[in-house]
Amino acid sequence: MKIVKTVSSLAAAALLMAGCAFTPVQPGMSRDQVLASYGTPTRIVPVGSGTRLQYSRQPAGQSVVMVDLDAAGKVVAVREVMTPQEFARVEPGKWTREDVEREFGPPARVDRVASWPGDIMNYRWRENNIQDMFFWVYLDAGNRVQRTGQGMEIPSRLEFKF
Repeated sequence: MKIVKTVSSLAAAALLMAGCAFTPVQPGMSRDQVLASYGTPTRIVPVGSGTRLQYSRQPAGQSVVMVDLDAAGKVVAVREVMTPQEFARVEPGKWTREDVEREFGPPARVDRVASWPGDIMNYRWRENNIQDMFFWVYLDAGNRVQRTGQGMEIPSRLEFKF
């Protein structure tokens, strides 16, 4: 237990030190300024007449930030998408795998189970900075969203001390 606390403390300190040089991305900034601050995006996708830079911390992390640029390469929006409000935008029966990945980035994991005919996309997120959660997107055999769900992420290994 002490080792875990020490590692967590060191990781937190490293993040704070790295944060000193970190410049928040804001509307109006150029693409070059975004890249200087956030680095290389996980994925770049076309959105309307502009471009979306996806910064995903999946599969280990619980954050996905989207930076939308206009046709001139200026930031028009920056948002965290691993939130219940963003998940509520998914429209079963209308959205496809491509829509989900454009809006949320690549999933942390894709599962298959015998009781479902298609893939199940798994995204990790954190509710209120307290509870580790999953957001599931159930696709049919044609890669169209049929339903979504949310649930708590349970650690794969529990330690019991007697």
